[in-house]
Amino acid sequence: MKKRIAVKIGTSTLTGGTENISRGKIEDIARQLLELQDEYEIILISSGAIAAAKQFDKLSTPDNLVTSKQALSAIGQPKLMQLFNEVFADFGLKTAQCIMTHYDFEIQSSRENTFKTINDLLEHNYIPIINENDTVAVEELVLGDNDKLSALVAVLMEVDKLIIASDIDGIFDSNPHLNPNAKLIKEVSDLESIKKFIQELDNGLGTGGMTTKIKAMEICEGKNIEVYIVNGGTQFFIKKTLLEEIPFTRFS
Repeated sequence: MKKRIAVKIGTSTLTGGTENISRGKIEDIARQLLELQDEYEIILISSGAIAAAKQFDKLSTPDNLVTSKQALSAIGQPKLMQLFNEVFADFGLKTAQCIMTHYDFEIQSSRENTFKTINDLLEHNYIPIINENDTVAVEELVLGDNDKLSALVAVLMEVDKLIIASDIDGIFDSNPHLNPNAKLIKEVSDLESIKKFIQELDNGLGTGGMTTKIKAMEICEGKNIEVYIVNGGTQFFIKKTLLEEIPFTRFS
């Protein structure tokens, strides 16, 4: 029986630290999924719609640029999925888009339908690519709810592991962007003990940070799910996390 994992891909991973979505990074992800598909069922939770929209909207005149995050999301989501579809198809991988919010997990009938839909996709070798409905979910967009959404998906779909890709190797005892001597916390058993270490920096593209990743861990607590925070900029980060070949913070 295949193991099941969920992988949350943040904007910083998809852009590689730039302002544009990296086709090369999507190819990197596709190569890994192709290699892992015999052993794992993989669910993707992807951010990046706003970054994709800004990349596309640069073609507009300066006085006609879209500034609303909800409008940018509406523009960028199909562009982002187009990239996933094109690149994954090159590797013989089939994709399916699932747009939802955490409210879809609150009503039992909606939970059951979501579970059945994603299971059906996996059984027919489709890779579900899940995103929150940023176009209408104002509060969630501000809070960067894709981290929490990935945890809700992980719990609902009873995954074995949740890998959350970030722009750093995991959780540190101070902000590594500000302190070069910051030390990586490799294993976490007490979430309260690490909250004091969290400092956020806004890069203007993503909406999540370490605070929302800790909230994701809280959702998975007690559900027999290992949660990993890893550096998504590392080539083959999914495979290397599963093989424990790269640094990460693990919560179990």
